[in-house]
Amino acid sequence: MNRPGIAITGASGRMGQMLVRTVLESDQARLVGAIERPGSPWIGRDLGEVMGGPALGITVTDDPVEAIAKAQAVIDFTTPEATLAFAELAAQARAVHVIGTTGFSPEQLAALKPAARHAPIIRAGNMSLGVNLLVGLTRKVAAALGEDWDVEVVEAHHNRKVDAPSGTALMLGEAAAEGRGRSLDELRTPAREGITGARAPGSIGFAAIRGGDVVGEHDVIFATAGERVVLRHLATDRAIFARGALRAALWGQDKGPGEYDMADVLGL
Repeated sequence: MNRPGIAITGASGRMGQMLVRTVLESDQARLVGAIERPGSPWIGRDLGEVMGGPALGITVTDDPVEAIAKAQAVIDFTTPEATLAFAELAAQARAVHVIGTTGFSPEQLAALKPAARHAPIIRAGNMSLGVNLLVGLTRKVAAALGEDWDVEVVEAHHNRKVDAPSGTALMLGEAAAEGRGRSLDELRTPAREGITGARAPGSIGFAAIRGGDVVGEHDVIFATAGERVVLRHLATDRAIFARGALRAALWGQDKGPGEYDMADVLGL
């Protein structure tokens, strides 16, 4: 019982089910709650049975208050609106809130800050070790190369992803901007269409591909006259994100209130 209890939001989704399996397989944590949206056919059923396995003794609930009250950490890959509500409840329970949700507006990100004054929030657009190393490399390469090197971030995901660019792509764009001593808001160029004219010097462009069952692919392209440098990360198994999220939940157990990211978790 010394292992921290984990509650999973969005338990019926592909990521939710992967998180459930990852926690169940861990000898460092225990699963204490599974939360679903009201109206889900999973509500009121045993989590193990509804996932096609043996009973776990955990009933899927649409009452997050009940589930989070029993948890020392909440792992949350849902929607910005749902995440804001979960953040308030996690803060009240003084539980670590690990957020893999993407697609936040600036206003929604600002709305997370009050919760971080009461409990640790660990948020990242991508929870994988490889991606976070790529972020660090992108920052260093951007700092080393001048603004005569154009920067493009190209990402691909499955056809059910609802936001673009991906949270990871924005992390990479922010790293490139930081490497140049600027903010992404200053340099960002959204997806292009029509007669756009020549690109602005120093700008950072984004392109998104959606199709099939692509887990996640990200390229950061630095291009200048006569040469290109391409940094790439390919994800082939969604389990890498679940393992990273669990690592973050465990890392946060002895941390004070505040906002953290995967660079903090990994000591990068």
